Amino acid sequence: MTEEEKIKQDLTDKFNYLQDKVSIKRARRLFLEVSIDKFMEVFDHAVIGSGFSMLVTITGIDEGDKFGLIYHLASEGGIMLNIKTSIPKDRPELSTVTAYFPSAEMYEREMADLLGIIVKGLPQGNRYPLPDDWPARQFPLRKDFNKDVLDKKENI
Repeated sequence: MTEEEKIKQDLTDKFNYLQDKVSIKRARRLFLEVSIDKFMEVFDHAVIGSGFSMLVTITGIDEGDKFGLIYHLASEGGIMLNIKTSIPKDRPELSTVTAYFPSAEMYEREMADLLGIIVKGLPQGNRYPLPDDWPARQFPLRKDFNKDVLDKKENI
C-alpha cells in the first residue's frame, strides 16, 4: 500500500462521510471535498493527526452561487493534500485557520479583499493585496465584478 493510499484509508476510516470524497489524482497528490460544517474537524486531523504540517496556499474560486475554497497542505515527505470546501455566496463566512498556521493570515486577507469572504477570527489589519482606497464592496475576483468602477478615478 502506498503512502497516499494509507492517508486515504486513514481519512475514510476516521470520517466515514469521506468514503467517496477522497481521491489520489497522481503520485503524492490527494484531493478531498468536505462540507463546511465538517471542514474544521477534517482540517484538524490532517494537520495534527496526519502530519500535514505546511500550508502551501489557499485558493478561493467564485463558482457562481457559492465560493469554493481549497486548502493546499503538504507533509514533510512531500505529499500534498488539497482539502476543498464550499460556502454560500450570499453568506460568505468561514473561520480562520491562523491558530494552525499564522501564515494563513495573508491568504485569508486576500480572500477577504478579492472575493469578499468574511474570515471570522482574523485579527484586524491592513487590506491585502488591494490598496486602502480601493472602492468599498468591490471584489475583483468575483464573476459579477463591475469593471466600470475602475474607470471612475475619483473612487480609487
